[in-house]
Amino acid sequence: MNFKKLRFNLVQLIYADHNRSFIVQKKLKQCLSELGASEIGINIGAGTTNFYKNIRNLDIFPGENIYYVAKAEEIPEKSDFFSLAISQEVIEHIENPHIAIKEIYRVLKKGGKFYCQVPFIIGYHPGPSDFWRFTKEGITKLLENTGFEVLEIGISVGSGTGYYRISVEFFAGLISIFISKLYFPAKAFFAICLYPLKFLDILFRFSNQKDRIPGGYYIIAKK
Repeated sequence: MNFKKLRFNLVQLIYADHNRSFIVQKKLKQCLSELGASEIGINIGAGTTNFYKNIRNLDIFPGENIYYVAKAEEIPEKSDFFSLAISQEVIEHIENPHIAIKEIYRVLKKGGKFYCQVPFIIGYHPGPSDFWRFTKEGITKLLENTGFEVLEIGISVGSGTGYYRISVEFFAGLISIFISKLYFPAKAFFAICLYPLKFLDILFRFSNQKDRIPGGYYIIAKK
């Protein structure tokens, strides 16, 4: 059995399935649909994600669909080039996010859109590093201070997911106190068993306290 592949699938399909949430899919599709056939976009920190053929992927690691192997702070492209920039759960892994945001602003055309997705409540997850978490106000200010006009901001995954993530980490960490090598098996077990907590995201949409412990936010901005 390929445990590395099994772990990857478990993370992608169960624990970290935020990119497949209804609101994320809806808003991302909206941004992608506005990209003209002759326009070019960039997906920053793409990993294995691959959108349309006119979306160029950037990552710090080379891969099959990676167009630029570079850091977000140093995008190897001329200014005013892209019509759309996408960043999903990447900014928290960048040591200097304000520099990365300035660089994204630089390579976007005037009127270009930036779809940014960031976590708020989630456990430490180095990829390869993990530096930041963002409140609603925090990510808004980060973009506005760079010159972006924020068009829309909302919760990508709600408080059910936020509570789920911390619960999984809590119980896995607790078990690892006694047998350290059981951390990952325990995390997989609780990731599956506690998955129904995520469905509470639907209920928390109606709460006036929904910004207390959401899993994260999406933000759509314009240069």
